[in-house]
Amino acid sequence: MKLKIATFLSLLLYSVMLFAQQQINVTGKVTEGVTGDPAIGVSVLVKGTTLGTVTDIDGNYSLSNLSNNATLVFSYIGMVTVEEPLNGRTVVNVIMTEDVHALEEVVVIGYGAARKRDLTGSIVSVSAEEISNRPTTNLLSSVQGKVAGVQIVNTGRAGQDPEVRIRGTNSINGYSPLYVVDGLFSDNINYLNPADIESMEILKDPSSLAIFGVRGANGVIIVNTKRAKRGQTVVNFNSSLGFKEVTHKMPMTNAAQFKELYDEQRINQGLGIFDYSDWTADTDWQDVIFQQGFLTNNNISITGSGEKNRFYMGIGYTSEEGNIKYEKYSRLTLNLSSEYSVNKALRFGYQVNASRTNPADAKGVNGAIRAAPISPVYDETGELLHTLPDFQRAQVWNPMIDVETRANHTIANNNRAAGNIYGEFDFLNHFSFKSTFSLDYAVNESRGLSPIITVFNPDLQGEENLTTNESISQSKSTRTVAQSDYILTYTNNFGGHNLTATGGVTTNFTEFSSLGASRSQNIEDIIFSVPSDNIDKWWISSIANKSSANSSSQNKRFTMSYLLRALYNYNNRYLFNASYRRDGASVFRSVGNTWDNFYSFGAGWVASEEAFMSDQSLINYLKLKGSWGVLGSQNTGGYNYPTYPRLQSSGSAVFGDNIITGYSVEYLPQNLNWEKTHAWEAGFEVTMFDNRLRLEPVFYNKTTKDIIVMLSGFSGAKNSLENLGEIRNRGLEISASWSDKISDDGFHYVISGNLTTIDNKVLSLGRGPDDAIFAAGGISRSLEGYPVGHFFGYKVAGVYQNREDVKTYYPNKVGSVAPGDLKFVDVNGDGVITQDDRTMIGNPTPDLTYGLSVNLGYRNFDFSVEMMGVYGNEIYRTWDDPTYAQLNYLTDRMGRWHGEGTSNWEPILNPSHSINLINSNYYLEDGSFFRIRNVQLGYTFETDFLQKVYLKSLRLFANVQNLKTWTRNTGFTPEIGGSALAFGIDGGTYPMPMIYTFGLNLTF
Repeated sequence: MKLKIATFLSLLLYSVMLFAQQQINVTGKVTEGVTGDPAIGVSVLVKGTTLGTVTDIDGNYSLSNLSNNATLVFSYIGMVTVEEPLNGRTVVNVIMTEDVHALEEVVVIGYGAARKRDLTGSIVSVSAEEISNRPTTNLLSSVQGKVAGVQIVNTGRAGQDPEVRIRGTNSINGYSPLYVVDGLFSDNINYLNPADIESMEILKDPSSLAIFGVRGANGVIIVNTKRAKRGQTVVNFNSSLGFKEVTHKMPMTNAAQFKELYDEQRINQGLGIFDYSDWTADTDWQDVIFQQGFLTNNNISITGSGEKNRFYMGIGYTSEEGNIKYEKYSRLTLNLSSEYSVNKALRFGYQVNASRTNPADAKGVNGAIRAAPISPVYDETGELLHTLPDFQRAQVWNPMIDVETRANHTIANNNRAAGNIYGEFDFLNHFSFKSTFSLDYAVNESRGLSPIITVFNPDLQGEENLTTNESISQSKSTRTVAQSDYILTYTNNFGGHNLTATGGVTTNFTEFSSLGASRSQNIEDIIFSVPSDNIDKWWISSIANKSSANSSSQNKRFTMSYLLRALYNYNNRYLFNASYRRDGASVFRSVGNTWDNFYSFGAGWVASEEAFMSDQSLINYLKLKGSWGVLGSQNTGGYNYPTYPRLQSSGSAVFGDNIITGYSVEYLPQNLNWEKTHAWEAGFEVTMFDNRLRLEPVFYNKTTKDIIVMLSGFSGAKNSLENLGEIRNRGLEISASWSDKISDDGFHYVISGNLTTIDNKVLSLGRGPDDAIFAAGGISRSLEGYPVGHFFGYKVAGVYQNREDVKTYYPNKVGSVAPGDLKFVDVNGDGVITQDDRTMIGNPTPDLTYGLSVNLGYRNFDFSVEMMGVYGNEIYRTWDDPTYAQLNYLTDRMGRWHGEGTSNWEPILNPSHSINLINSNYYLEDGSFFRIRNVQLGYTFETDFLQKVYLKSLRLFANVQNLKTWTRNTGFTPEIGGSALAFGIDGGTYPMPMIYTFGLNLTF
């Protein structure tokens, strides 16, 4: 009996052990608790092993050959980690909840990363999903309207970079932020493929910017490209195709309207009626030059991960036709990264991003909006382009000459490779040392042919050569950036104290050089004409040296820096951040100002952690924060070597039979140093109503001092370059969002928005309040007490209606006036219209910018709408200046003054009345606009279907960009950039198209 019992127990124990060791396959889905959305990228690891995976875009995962008593660990940044024992289960679904208490979201802050809850400044993270499915070649374009304090001016031209201003214009010498790509400092990121981006952080506050020293004042945008994740082997393919078209045309007169206005103008000028016998066409030149462009974007990536190494490769190809016929842009990109772990403490790796870009042979739109509509496009045979009427043909050509005859006559290739190799070593439990060597090498080449242009001229009843020269041009530029970083990090927590300290040394070397040349030959000297259809002949050596021009430029710069940073908190409640950087640069070495210091301090209080907040349920999280710091700017007044002024001709002298040219320095440098921005901000972060509402208001104030200014010399003295300027920017930023799930069948939504006010003011530009800086022919002025680059001119009170009106109004000393001319306001009240009545008439800097987005989800469908706008700025129109030629008219000119009482705004048609051409608010337009920036509808397929076709995920989407814009300006777009001193000036801005795309995201 005992033997039977023992045998039975042995068999039972063996069965239990056999069951425990049984291998099973496990699948499941991970969702977010608040919204019910699939939780993408959640790490799923088998506890105690390195075996694992991550969830796909549907939140699904699968693991094979697991012990049936294993435990799965689900983890994701900002979410509570979940452990799920299998206990024999083969399907394990998990709901992830936000870790509001810990707020473990990690953001990149420069030379490291930190928990967002530990920071005291304003850092905004933009995920890859927000930019990857947008029809854009530059990832910054997709950020427009999403981030408070960041104004992005997009352009409709294929491949052209957007303009970015963070919290206003800091200096008269520049506004562009610093870009940091995988740790490497860069001036632009146009070589990156949006599909290769893992994350992007935008740093705006002094607490996070001081660590960048002399490069931090204009803000910093940190971009991390994709790398393989552990436990992951994935192949991803995404593709989209679509078309674009110009939906908003400028309101120009047609042939009948043009004839009416032009005949009246000639009568006003005392000229005879124009003979229209050979000019009977009615051409809409905008329709002629514009096309419906095709675009496609294709990307494939492969990631692999083993026990000690991980690898990522991404390849992308983009092709996009422009708004104007024959324009085409293309780019090929490559992203490679690899990391090998020697052991748990030592790692080595590399990261490379490379691109080859063929920029569009871009054309302008000015010809199409200036050419008279009475001219046909071609002659009667349809083969030869038609010239324009004699009143404009010398200055304005048939727009199709540039678009068609000169199409594809410029060949350009931009090649760029940027990357790094690194080694990282962890030691003594709390220390980590990382050494990184980075290189950025770019070569841009261009060559083009300018052929002889032949058109049909009805006045000659035959052909006419508009140009008599044939020319070829070539250029090449090379830019090299070499950077090394040696960073030591200490992390520890003890007795409620948490400290992360960073120290390091970094160097940066930049070298630029360019060469250019052109050769031309006159039609009478041509022995061998360069064929337009043979690009192999488009070299300067193809033309005999009849006429030549050569150019070159080069510069170098070296910077060495020491940096320190401490992030401290006590009990996750009381926060303190401090940063310090000492920069030494070659730029000001000759005047003894090689080194300078930049620093910041920040403090925060997580009030929701206090005991007195525990008895309420309204507020889930509340943090008060503020920071102050001194930031640097490497603006040097437009000079690469500001302490070594260039020589310029200053007359000549005769010595015997010799004439000797004299030279003198361009200016006198005055103990130059870096521009510095003194900045502070204060605000709070709060989440309420069970984390549905998030709100983050921040007030910012930054004053840039020691701005490099060129001051005119007195009494024949030389101009001087000095650190004398001062500009202040201040305002309020508000970011808010509301998210909720309102039904059990999966309907959820997120509404988010942001708003930024901008108060820009020049505090000083030199010796006194009259030291103004003018730009754009006097249209833009920067002056103490006014915004940077504000519009300067006369205010219009109306139009003189009759001679009595001319006699009784204030005497005009600016120029002669007659009925039908513009009437200016006597601003200073001295009873006379003089140049002293010119004043600020407009501001290109908006009073506020804003953005709004709505995201909806229902089962497998997702829908999003993104909107943005600006308010309170003006645009100055210059493209219709008739001083050099007769141009087509805006349809507004149909309401011109042509007799008493006919108009009190549109002046008489007579370009000889120069008073109407003076800078005034007659040429101003409202720059405020509201745009539906992006609309997208997507569908994600069910897991059951995907398993049948051996796929991990599949999503189809349709997208419309620039669906509708509400604006009051007459130009193609209200988005108009420019320089720091002159922006918002519409000289014929390239149109912003509506773009329709359809695509798929596929993972297997």
